[in-house]
Amino acid sequence: MTASQTGTGVVGALLLGTAGGALTLVLGQVAVAVTRSLVLRIAIATAFAVHAAVAGYHVVFAVSQIGVPSLAWREAFACLGAVCIGGTAWTRLTAFAETRPLESAGVAGNMPQQVLAAATHE
Repeated sequence: MTASQTGTGVVGALLLGTAGGALTLVLGQVAVAVTRSLVLRIAIATAFAVHAAVAGYHVVFAVSQIGVPSLAWREAFACLGAVCIGGTAWTRLTAFAETRPLESAGVAGNMPQQVLAAATHE
C-alpha cells in the first residue's frame, strides 16, 4: 500500500509486494532450517501460518460473497479456506527443515546394535 501511495503505480506495487512476500518466505524457511530448537521452529512456523490463515479467511470470505447468498455458508467456506491456507503455509515453511538425529543428546549412541547370526558364522 505504501508503494502504491508513493507513486509506483499498480504494477510497481504488485511487483514490490510479490518480492517482499517471496523474501519473507525465504527468510522464514532459512530461519526454520538453521535453528536447532524445536520450540523456536514451531514458533516461527506458527507466526507465518497464523497470518496466512487470517489472510486466507478474509480472501475466501470476500470471494464467497459473489456466489453464496447464505452468511452461514460463507463463514463455513471462509473457515475452511483459513485452515487450508494456514496448513499450506505451515507445510511450505517446514518443507526444507531437516530432521536432526538424536545423536547430539547421546540417545542414538547408546542403543544396542543387533548382530546378524549369519555374519558371525562366516
